Amino acid sequence: MVATGVLLTLVVASLASLFMAWAIGAGSSGSTPFAPAVGANAISIMRAGFVVGLLGFAGAVLQGANVTQAVGNELVLGSVLTATASIVALVTAAALVAVGVFTGYPIATAFTVTGAVVGVGLANGGAPAWEKYQVIVSLWVLTPFVGGGTAYATARLLRSESVSERVAVPVLGGIVGFLVANIRFALLGPADAGGMSLAGYAASFLPTVTVGGIDLGTVGVALLFALLTAAVVSLDMREPAAGQRHFLLFLGGLVAFSAGGSQVGLAIGPLVPLLDAVTIPLVVVLAGGGLGLLAGSWTGAPRMIKALAQDYSSLGPRRSIAAMIPSFAIAQAAVALGVPVSFNEIIVSAIIGSGYAAGGSGVSRDKMLKTVLAWAGSLALAFALSYGVFLAVSSVL
Repeated sequence: MVATGVLLTLVVASLASLFMAWAIGAGSSGSTPFAPAVGANAISIMRAGFVVGLLGFAGAVLQGANVTQAVGNELVLGSVLTATASIVALVTAAALVAVGVFTGYPIATAFTVTGAVVGVGLANGGAPAWEKYQVIVSLWVLTPFVGGGTAYATARLLRSESVSERVAVPVLGGIVGFLVANIRFALLGPADAGGMSLAGYAASFLPTVTVGGIDLGTVGVALLFALLTAAVVSLDMREPAAGQRHFLLFLGGLVAFSAGGSQVGLAIGPLVPLLDAVTIPLVVVLAGGGLGLLAGSWTGAPRMIKALAQDYSSLGPRRSIAAMIPSFAIAQAAVALGVPVSFNEIIVSAIIGSGYAAGGSGVSRDKMLKTVLAWAGSLALAFALSYGVFLAVSSVL
């Protein structure tokens, strides 16, 4: 049997984790996926919060393992995430994220949680995981340029008079369909390998033909899925305004699903080292974190949705589509790599890029500057607070 003391500390750590999940659901994962769709008047604020909660829960269960394991085991070398360390990290990060939710400024959740976990880990005698930090920082630094640049180029394409929307939007739909076919799901393959993609699963029933290490069956299935998606979008674009809204909502759903797969790891990752003392399957913990995200999305997300949709840019359907496509792609890349990433950074960067495609129309530079400062400050503040609080708590205990 598990000792009473271990059980008690696990319960306290789990409550802190649920609070963190609620704060994330009310902030980044609950607000960012449908913010462009709300800004384009494709869906109401309250309905967006409801839908994103359900899709975030599904993403947490089906795709949450990679980032969860990374946050729990790969940010600091050594077995240093004790129950006390996990509680300090989770409470510190959740408090900072909650401040962002209630003040209307998007705090970068990934920066905050990463800083808090690294802070308590180093304070408890762990060693820096420099190789992992290089991968994380690279993705964080590249996100504004790749996401914003892609959104800018896509928005310019959709605004171009030389390219018909009835051609451009279905082509973009095909690209999205190809990406969807290559998303890995835990239920379709070994969990320790990150699962299997839809294309890979379908290709497993076909004869295996490889060229240069590439499975042609998987590529063929993905291309077929892309063509089918493009065809469906093309049919819907017979009424361009309605087709754009439907495609935008589809993209919002994909980003919401991806948000759940990424952000749940920020909430429950610090619990992973504590699970060795009990026999709780990871999928159960993922489901618990997903419920926390759902609760946050339903109760606290509308405020942040309004902030992102109305304060950052006056988006139309075309610029919103341009913002959502790179957001979805970057989110899935982060999930596949097991890198904690901030959805606030992803979406806001894409919104800026699509906004500047229209000459910077509707983009608040003052708001952007404050947001960037909040991102940078959240990492440093979370690290310093968690490091200091852990040392103080350890000296008392």
